[in-house]
Amino acid sequence: MKEYAPDKIRNIALVGHQDTGKTMVSEAILFTTGATSRIGRVEDGNTIMDTTPEEIERQISIQASLAYCEFKNHKINLIDTPGYEDFVGEVLGGLDVVEGAVVVIRAEGGVEVGTEKVWEYVRERGLPAVFCVNKMDKEHAAFDKCLEQLHEHFGRTVLAMQIPIGEGESFKGVIDLVDGKGYEYTAGGKGKSKEIPIPDDLKDKTEKLRRELFETAAENVEALMEKYLESETLTPEEVYQGLSVGVAAGDIFPVFCMSAESNIGTSHFLEGLIGLVPPPTLRPQKLVDSEDTLQADMSKSPAAKIFKNVSESHVGDMLYLRAYQGTLAGGNDIFNSTRNASERLGQLFFLQGKNRTETEKIGAGDIGAAVKLKSARIGDTLCDRSKPVTIPPTDYPLPSIYSAIAGAAKGDEDKIGAGLNRLKEEDPTFDVKVDNEIRQTLISGQGELHLEILVGRLKSRYGVEVVMSKPRIPYKETIAKTAQAQGKYKKQTGGRGQYGDVWLKVEPLPRGGDFEFVNAIVGGVVPGKFIPAVEKGVVAAMSEGVLAGYPVVDLKVTLYDGGYHTVDSSEQAFKVAGSMSFKKAATDAKLVLLEPIMNVEVKVPEEFMGDVMGDLSGRRGKIQGMEPQGRFNVVRCQVPLAELYRYSTHLRSITQGRGTHKREFSHYEEVPHDSAQKIIEEAKKEKEKE
Repeated sequence: MKEYAPDKIRNIALVGHQDTGKTMVSEAILFTTGATSRIGRVEDGNTIMDTTPEEIERQISIQASLAYCEFKNHKINLIDTPGYEDFVGEVLGGLDVVEGAVVVIRAEGGVEVGTEKVWEYVRERGLPAVFCVNKMDKEHAAFDKCLEQLHEHFGRTVLAMQIPIGEGESFKGVIDLVDGKGYEYTAGGKGKSKEIPIPDDLKDKTEKLRRELFETAAENVEALMEKYLESETLTPEEVYQGLSVGVAAGDIFPVFCMSAESNIGTSHFLEGLIGLVPPPTLRPQKLVDSEDTLQADMSKSPAAKIFKNVSESHVGDMLYLRAYQGTLAGGNDIFNSTRNASERLGQLFFLQGKNRTETEKIGAGDIGAAVKLKSARIGDTLCDRSKPVTIPPTDYPLPSIYSAIAGAAKGDEDKIGAGLNRLKEEDPTFDVKVDNEIRQTLISGQGELHLEILVGRLKSRYGVEVVMSKPRIPYKETIAKTAQAQGKYKKQTGGRGQYGDVWLKVEPLPRGGDFEFVNAIVGGVVPGKFIPAVEKGVVAAMSEGVLAGYPVVDLKVTLYDGGYHTVDSSEQAFKVAGSMSFKKAATDAKLVLLEPIMNVEVKVPEEFMGDVMGDLSGRRGKIQGMEPQGRFNVVRCQVPLAELYRYSTHLRSITQGRGTHKREFSHYEEVPHDSAQKIIEEAKKEKEKE
């Protein structure tokens, strides 16, 4: 394909609430520009962007997809992202490699939960953004209401670039406020339009909104302001010039309207994207630990970032990369500065969904893919070894939901482990670990659907089935007071016997004090060679637990007396004696159960604060503080881990999807007596089953 200079490239991510039609917007764009020969339909499972079996079956986007098109001597790279919060990692990865975001909203839905969330991600990155009011041909479509909501949520600098001609079934075109003309489209056509007179009932509205648009455009460029004050008019080119300055600065957010499914308004929307979204040359890329930036200049040394990994059975890892500077050429060596490793670039591709077009090189500002890189992973920087740089990796959210898994069939452990690790390499918001303390394999992610999809991939790709279950809680045991006890092990079996005798004292340590073993033997009543065996016996008994089978922690154990037999004493005998003595002393020292306490941060709109606070109290949560954060409040609290199973799902339910939370371990704390008794009884029943 034709090679494009960086200033002729536009990199755009489509983001928004689920079911706003982002995938269909990309379909309409690809068809209108001639990149495809038809508009696919999500319901038919034949779109360019949604190609995985899970996406086709569920009729939703699950992963970010890449495609490109050519329009008026420009190349547009589109990244279509999922709308479901469970797949937020795909959204964040896509936003970090583009110069502009298109926030798609439903004409009949307006600003929704997902709109607010993606807007937050866009503004955190300082990304230029435009709004696309899609589905204008649907019943209850209301452009003015959408515009009003956008003003209410995101400010008065949200500006209409167009207004619709008709709504719902009567939607047939747009009035372009820049040139002041009406355009009618043929529903289902190839995106071409014909000029028509502006309907009488829209003339006053058109004039009012045009004036606002021109005034805003003039404010951004001094020369335009002078001209506008003199003549009260600007050419379309001048309007775009003024608006593009404000869009690039993140001060102006244009609004377009269309029906992607009927392909009405697409070509005017494309003209807006070309004219308003800045090219890579206007947004230099910052670096880690450096004041320098990467410039979209093909003559400079190469630098690129890997932002996505798609594993294909017949190809291997397909690594999506964004070139920020210089040129990546197939067959050349490249340096992975993140891993301090050299790579050989093999085949390079430009992507249309799952379809690939091989290319010899990927130039500055462009987006493509590479295969068969040995050590590269998501977030890595590829560059020139002689001029190493590091591009900031995407900051992905911590997991918010956890599940234990086990193989449905015995003997699949190795396959399961290998499959989970491969899935983890593809998805940075997914994690897996083997927790030896609770003897379970734990997977974690962003929501129930996220984990469900990954478990499904484990079966479809790697042929192994797993069962998800509630994770065990890593309780611990400790002592509340000082006690001492004797442990004597004596066994005679008709030859050499076994004999070990020890006295131990146990004392509580501060929480987090772990374990301390003290040898206070005087006079050799326990020979020095047997003392390590006593400690081993104590450690073994601690790991098995005394009260409910959980590890014993935060105590000091002192060996202060004992006895031995010159013939029958052995390391094994003293190990058993040490274990016996410890269990007796710990029992007398008033054993108590400890539970992990988590620091939890809940972000929620003001109107749901009462419900969230009440729910946290019901989970034995202790509020640490609250603070406003934009339209949200952030509640910081401490909650027992046992009360947080599937909390992310419940939080979404009681906040209409607006609440989010993150957690991290804080400390261990004594379990209330009534709860502890239930846990101990359950542990005893489990042991009886074994």
